[in-house]
Amino acid sequence: YAAEVTAENRTPLIIFVAVLLVVLLSMATFRSPAVALMPDVTIKPLRSKANAVINLMGAAGGIIVLLLGSVFGTGAPENALMSYTVFFAAISGLMLGSLLIFLWRVKEPQLVQEMHAESARYGIDTDEAEEAAGDRQLQRAERTSLLLILASVVLWFFGYNAVTSKYSVYASSVLGLDYNATLTIATGAAIVAYIPVGAVASRFGRRKTILAGIVILGGSFLLGSFVRAGTSPIIMNILFATAGIGWATINVNSYPMVVELSRGSDVGKYTGFYYTASMAAQTVTPIFSGFLMDNMGMTVLFPYGCVCVLLAFVTMLFVRHGDNKPTPVSKLEALGGSD
Repeated sequence: YAAEVTAENRTPLIIFVAVLLVVLLSMATFRSPAVALMPDVTIKPLRSKANAVINLMGAAGGIIVLLLGSVFGTGAPENALMSYTVFFAAISGLMLGSLLIFLWRVKEPQLVQEMHAESARYGIDTDEAEEAAGDRQLQRAERTSLLLILASVVLWFFGYNAVTSKYSVYASSVLGLDYNATLTIATGAAIVAYIPVGAVASRFGRRKTILAGIVILGGSFLLGSFVRAGTSPIIMNILFATAGIGWATINVNSYPMVVELSRGSDVGKYTGFYYTASMAAQTVTPIFSGFLMDNMGMTVLFPYGCVCVLLAFVTMLFVRHGDNKPTPVSKLEALGGSD
């Protein structure tokens, strides 16, 4: 239907692409500095836990959108051509409300000063002020690890975003299911896992935790490759729940690994590196996975996601920097890290 309409009049398609470009540029403009606030105001031993909170709130936002989608019936086949005006207005209202709360409650300079005071009190990165005076040059091994981490980010976003962005089409075309419920379960499982995963990474290390998450996510996609129409919806819901847990395990720890290699004034730049890699992957993979689905059939989606995620396992195996730095037990207890 969309192809037929745009063949007769391309103006709506052009307007849609232009608006989408503005939306993506706007998101890139506020997202990186917003996330970069976390390492700016959080002492290093607690950054995995702090990033878990960031992802928890992002997942909660995703749940709200999916629930609104269920209320407005955006996933129902009979509503494929419905008007989204009221739905988009509700989402816009939520975003503007969040912005007002942020401007009211977040006082960045004060929070940064408190972070430096805590770091000095616990003897963590006492040379932070000196390093903040200029960019720190990475050693060759550190630069290699940074590139491998960013390559891993690209690969697991290639796999995960392809599945989540195309699952709405896959669910209706291959499985005959409403996608909202399954994606809600995946996001809910991620929400439940975020805080425990941050604690696990604080104890066992970010790299090992990420590798475990890759195995969980890749295994879920592998098993999802065999699900077809007529299979109980419970099976796919379970697989998406485990995929959500695997994704939480990866996502909580990948960004802290990148900024762990930064120093002081570099945090914003390294946050940009992370989001350049992740957003580039999210831009390319829907196109490439869609091309494969058009030419090889819909069922190529889950194998594609599985292969991309498992390739990320290979690149992460060779990462040697960016993991948690050991902190004395007494200091972790003082910071609340022994729970």
